[in-house]
Amino acid sequence: MRASEVSRAVAAARSIASSLGLPADDVTVLHDSNKLTLRLLPGDVLARVAPVTDQVAEFEVGLARRLVAAGCPVAVLEPRVEPRPYERDGFVVTLWTYYEPVTPREVPPADYASALERLHAGMRGLDLPTPHFTDRVEQAQRLVADRDRTPALADADRELLGDTLRGLRRVIGERLGAEQLLHGEPHPGNVLATRNGPVFIDLETACRGPVEFDLAHAPEEVAEHCPGVDQVLLRQCRILVLAMITTWRWDRDDRLPDGRRLGTEWLAQIRTALAQDGPDGVFTPGD
Repeated sequence: MRASEVSRAVAAARSIASSLGLPADDVTVLHDSNKLTLRLLPGDVLARVAPVTDQVAEFEVGLARRLVAAGCPVAVLEPRVEPRPYERDGFVVTLWTYYEPVTPREVPPADYASALERLHAGMRGLDLPTPHFTDRVEQAQRLVADRDRTPALADADRELLGDTLRGLRRVIGERLGAEQLLHGEPHPGNVLATRNGPVFIDLETACRGPVEFDLAHAPEEVAEHCPGVDQVLLRQCRILVLAMITTWRWDRDDRLPDGRRLGTEWLAQIRTALAQDGPDGVFTPGD
């Protein structure tokens, strides 16, 4: 979130929580990216805050409620208030249960895989309109092509990302079998280690696609505990996801700490991955 908006966002969250009987005298910023994530004390509630014009809070809240009801390992909305988005001063705020960190914070690969399978099993039973994973690829393609939004991206790197996104979007689409509702970004930053096991957060990225697309966001060791995975498709999805997250780092409005350094490192990883497979082993350049 832009630095100029943070103080107003915090004030909006405190005001909403206090009006609902959740005291918010002390505020700790837990995460700041496209959304601001706050812990509010002494009410001890987690608030996620975003500009009204840049959010899908209604969708995320509705999906979370349905997944919790299905027994899926996802974060629970704050039970002391009505489970819905709240708006104030140009921001939308959603309130969630705060989970105390446990040690170790890193989720073991077998537990990670088991939790993701439970999540996918619950998602398979849901029928609701969601974007397709290729819609998110297309967003990355548009960003690569927009020199005003990615002014620091060198021409050779722009060509690499554009070719990779376009080529893998095509070959993965041709290879697709079963599709279902996915988390969309179940990377380690969106998995909490809690006393009751792993819990997935940040459901706003949910989309439809192959389970390999979700697995591509997880550490490689996780897939070793997932039988029946299409290894070729998983490899392609991993490179595709790497190209997507690399693209986000070159957005002039990207707020991820140290994002530009990561973007540079990931460009090198994409080149290495394509060199190892040979471009024709993943996609045909220029298609």
